[in-house]
Amino acid sequence: MAKTKSAFFCQQCGHESPKWAGKCSSCGAWNSYVEEVIQRDNQTQQKDAFVWEEKSKEARQAHKLDEVIVSDEPRIILTDVELNRTLGGGLVPGSVVLVAGEPGIGKSTLFLQCALQWKHGTALYVSGEESMQQIKMRAERVAVSNDNLYLLSATDTSAIFREAQRLKPNLLIIDSIQTLESPYVASSAGSVSQVRECAAELQRFAKTSNIPVIIIGHITKDGSIAGPKVLEHMVDTVLQFEGDRNYVYRILRTLKNRFGSTSELGIYEMVLQGMRPVSNPSEMLLAQHDEPLSGIAIAATMEGMRPLMIEVQALVTQAVYGTPQRTVSGLDLRRLQLLLAVLEKRGGFHFGVKDVFVNIAGGIKVEDPSIELALVCSLLSSYEDRALPSNICMVGEVGLSGEIRAVSRIDQRIAEADKLGMDMILIPQANIKGLQLANYRIVVKSANKVEDVYRMLF
Repeated sequence: MAKTKSAFFCQQCGHESPKWAGKCSSCGAWNSYVEEVIQRDNQTQQKDAFVWEEKSKEARQAHKLDEVIVSDEPRIILTDVELNRTLGGGLVPGSVVLVAGEPGIGKSTLFLQCALQWKHGTALYVSGEESMQQIKMRAERVAVSNDNLYLLSATDTSAIFREAQRLKPNLLIIDSIQTLESPYVASSAGSVSQVRECAAELQRFAKTSNIPVIIIGHITKDGSIAGPKVLEHMVDTVLQFEGDRNYVYRILRTLKNRFGSTSELGIYEMVLQGMRPVSNPSEMLLAQHDEPLSGIAIAATMEGMRPLMIEVQALVTQAVYGTPQRTVSGLDLRRLQLLLAVLEKRGGFHFGVKDVFVNIAGGIKVEDPSIELALVCSLLSSYEDRALPSNICMVGEVGLSGEIRAVSRIDQRIAEADKLGMDMILIPQANIKGLQLANYRIVVKSANKVEDVYRMLF
């Protein structure tokens, strides 16, 4: 009878060793050996055979392409509109969703709400980090009740599958993958081999039982998802939960989706009752000022497929020390340095003797290059100490020669600015072609260079 066999493999070069070693004898890497299962115990496989013996024989046979029948399987529509958007229109039966984010950002709260609001049968919430009493306390704070929600505090995958076989839930939530332990692997929970083996068992369970599985994961210090990279390849959808714990806003971003677009994102607000979906984030990201203030410009940006109006704040002061400071929050520091060099070279503004501080209001991070024109205008506004009108916004990418380059989805940006009651939007000259300006109430003006924008506004 075959016993469970395991060996140690180097994660750098793949060298195999019968025992663990601190240094790889092949490539010389340190602490790179991890344990992997080569052959499982037959008796242990028979105990958990229910997980992957549900597939019919036809599914294990090869078929011609013309013989494959494609049926449109309906998605499971959730009550959370933002989560539906990030999943591509709903939860696909039998899919595996991986959600990762910083500790304390609200991952467990969000998906406990999802389980409490589940209206498509029973849901099983498995927690390896908290007791059932702690989960009940959070559920009472959320103030949503569900008679078909079952809680399980366990870390052994075999115990989880036995309960899943007994309850036959319509949704399985695992919190978190780093706490699970498989009986096939002798290493501790959270190791590379344990995470890979537990994810493989959950994937086989989801595909054979057609039950959607949501896995909550951790991230490392540099922000990447903890565990082996193969974890992201094995699952169907990868969601990243972003945001600063000092702010109330959270962004649920889609990194991978086999059943939809990766350009979607959802925005939440952390309140006392849990995570509240934000239907119109532009109004919340724009601060209301009683009087005009210098250094503030409004940008029309795109977060995935979603237009947003955000407030860009800049402060330019005289440098006290020999080397001027460059401090940013919410965008790339190197991009700010590039724009300062463009203003210094093309516009003659002496930012080399100024301290510059830039912030994106609301605590969100923006990677869209179309906010560069608003960033330039906020820098010039603070430099001249003259406030920009609060009813205008701008969009455009600034090139190294000072030209304003075209951006994508200009129609959606203009429509969002028009909906929020803006009086004027400034766009690149290259985007003006083909626009039906009569369809908008807002005044649309265009510019080709940064100098034109300076003359227009200042």
